[in-house]
Amino acid sequence: MGWAIALHGGAGDIPLNIPVERRQPREAALRRIIEIGVSKLNAKFSPLDVVELVVRELENCPYFNAGKGSVLTTNGTVEMEACIMDGNTKRCGAVSGVTTVVNPISLARQIMEKTPHIYLAFDGAEAFAREQGLETMDKSHFITPENIERLKQAKEANRVQQDYTQPIKTEDQKEPPLPDGLSKLGTVGCVAVDNLGNLAAATSTGGLVNTMVGRIGDTPVIGAGTYANKFCAVSATGRGEAIIRETVARDVAAVMEYKGLSLKEAAAYIVHEVAPKGTTGLVAVSPTGEVAMPFNATGMFRACATEDGFSEIAIWHSE
Repeated sequence: MGWAIALHGGAGDIPLNIPVERRQPREAALRRIIEIGVSKLNAKFSPLDVVELVVRELENCPYFNAGKGSVLTTNGTVEMEACIMDGNTKRCGAVSGVTTVVNPISLARQIMEKTPHIYLAFDGAEAFAREQGLETMDKSHFITPENIERLKQAKEANRVQQDYTQPIKTEDQKEPPLPDGLSKLGTVGCVAVDNLGNLAAATSTGGLVNTMVGRIGDTPVIGAGTYANKFCAVSATGRGEAIIRETVARDVAAVMEYKGLSLKEAAAYIVHEVAPKGTTGLVAVSPTGEVAMPFNATGMFRACATEDGFSEIAIWHSE
């Protein structure tokens, strides 16, 4: 038994020909942030502290669809969501619809630790964040030129876009446009286990491009986008509605518990046999330090490390 950590930066239709100048900064961010998580696990930080810290770093990185990189609703606004869960106690906290909180994952943890509730949303969540002294910024801080352009494309195509959806070709174009911000977007998440088998999971997102105002996805739904118990910790990414319908994160734990499967077997079964193709990816760890990172889309930005020295940073299946 040893510690293990895994994180993701979103799954979806990530093109194999993504330009190097757009891919490398994302890979560098994953490498830098996984190293932060490893250093904290080596320093005996709790898994709960580690996943919160790692997701905060991902939220602060504009390359992914969370925090500063959050995508825009049909009204051109940001509505962020996050969730955190401790495996031993099954204590959890979740938040939706926040527009000014710099690190929604820390708000989710405050909800878990400072209230009798699990889930706060919209004005109530914003008010609680201010009461707790969490850092907030003007709404304009979260709205980037790249995401304005992405919303424009989605409106022109008359569709809601999930992470990494590629733009539509127009009649006079041989190839669709590829603005700088297009291939950067992805829900973020982290799972970790320490030497004692303690587990934790955390997930954060800006949602879908051009979604209806008030839409809630899988990230803050316990058992869908985020879950942890004594069997595993799971953070999912992809098409939220599909992940909610299949209760993806909880089902990984349930298959382990009731069918006796290993983490990798359970995660692969849920992603490849249960979830609709092209909708789902996840990262997961078990109490023994096993890691799973399956996905059924084209790619998933992901990284992992274990105490025995194994590490991986990858995007596509072939890596």
